[in-house]
Amino acid sequence: MEAKNLNWPLMHQAIEKSDLSAISKYLKKGSSIKLTHGPYVKKFEKEWSKWLGVKYSVMVNSGASANDISMKIVKEKYGNGEVIVPPLTWVSDISSVINSGLIPVFVDIDSKTLGISTDAILDAITPRTRAVFITHVLGLNALTTKLLTELKKKKIALIEDVCESHGAKFKNKKVGTFGLLSNFSFYYAHHMTTIEGGMISTNSKEIYNMARSMRSHGLLREIEDVKVRKQTAKMHPELNSEFIFLYPAHNMRPTEIGGILGLSQLKRLSKNIQKRNNNFEFFLSLLDSSKYRTDLDLRGHSNYALIVILKKSNLELRNKVETTLFKKGIEFRRGLSGGGNQLRQPYLQKIAKNYNLNDFPNIEHIHNYSWYIGNYPKLEKKKIMDLAAILNEIN
Repeated sequence: MEAKNLNWPLMHQAIEKSDLSAISKYLKKGSSIKLTHGPYVKKFEKEWSKWLGVKYSVMVNSGASANDISMKIVKEKYGNGEVIVPPLTWVSDISSVINSGLIPVFVDIDSKTLGISTDAILDAITPRTRAVFITHVLGLNALTTKLLTELKKKKIALIEDVCESHGAKFKNKKVGTFGLLSNFSFYYAHHMTTIEGGMISTNSKEIYNMARSMRSHGLLREIEDVKVRKQTAKMHPELNSEFIFLYPAHNMRPTEIGGILGLSQLKRLSKNIQKRNNNFEFFLSLLDSSKYRTDLDLRGHSNYALIVILKKSNLELRNKVETTLFKKGIEFRRGLSGGGNQLRQPYLQKIAKNYNLNDFPNIEHIHNYSWYIGNYPKLEKKKIMDLAAILNEIN
């Protein structure tokens, strides 16, 4: 194929004129407006909960902050112990476990969902297991009926990372509604954006109030339950009730600008998800299945990025793919979420030194022989066809 620069960035501008207009309209109200979290954040939380199908949501300043608060809640509720995590995830999932004083336990992924393997999870459960922290990778559902049944039977908390999978479904119900709580990211490149931002969602009023408090330095006054606030204040008469700190927490609050942007973006989220899905399904239909994996489990998916995985381990072919993509102006990331196998990262070398990479064949293949390429609602069909043709011609 004749050399052609596709000028294909990993991320695409997702903020539209209607978003900017909503922000501008608010800012023009003058000095009386509130810029830190306020009524617009609250409204976005309610609208998001309605869209997702949960009772409560708490907006924070990033998906990483949502992860951090989630693990602090696990530690607060269940005490010291272990949290089972996948090695294919973002660094903040694992660092939040470590920074909360919990111990991450790693098991391999499923090759068709790219999520943590159900059987591997169940084999890793011990009396010290406090939670299972799954990641729905790049829009693919990681849940199984077997996993949900066994965790309920064993009374082990399920935490869902849905940062890359807004709107993905399991059995016609959105993921992020099955566990004790779930986390979302609204970073610039995700299904919708507040530029930076995240959300914690739950059906538990207790978890909701804990998350609200931990979002704001651990302050008692952030808890919406008036009865709890009064009872707790009475227990500490020597303290100013406005400055009672329940947890050793940080400031992870969002801004009103983020709330306004979230409300605007949410209006077109479902349509944009369908466009992304159509792009990915079309892309997979064009790929040469003798070279690339086309058998991913797309049931209920909500695609984040175009996923390219070599069918077989082939270092020479891998290098040719990367050289070709670079020459054609196609930005990519090897290893999919978080750069591949987190067990290979420097920050885990001491903590996870007893793990043998040979026990993780599925994530090792993803680490070495996979890439993701940007997908966005306005991606032209012709460019998808060009990309598939370029990949198929590589030998």
